[in-house]
Amino acid sequence: MKNTKPYYAIIFTSTQTEDVKGYSEMANQMENLAKQQDGYLGIESARNSIGITVSYWESLDAIKQWKQNAEHLFAQQKGREQWYNWYKVRICKVEREYEFEK
Repeated sequence: MKNTKPYYAIIFTSTQTEDVKGYSEMANQMENLAKQQDGYLGIESARNSIGITVSYWESLDAIKQWKQNAEHLFAQQKGREQWYNWYKVRICKVEREYEFEK
């Protein structure tokens, strides 16, 4: 993901319950749905004992629209009821980026 102007990152950090039935399918569905949203730029994710998913967006308005998406609202409710013991959401403005690659 290359972006020259400031953009936003949603950092979603979580721990899961023992009952993760259906979680992977829903996570894939949400990623595919996010890709269809205006202002979506990309996603990165990792999970061990703690999960971290970072999604990237052009604007705060694009993030607001994603937060209010009906299917996303359902997934959030399901996560609170079944899949997550804890989560934290951080919304950050990315001013600059750089990377290294061999």
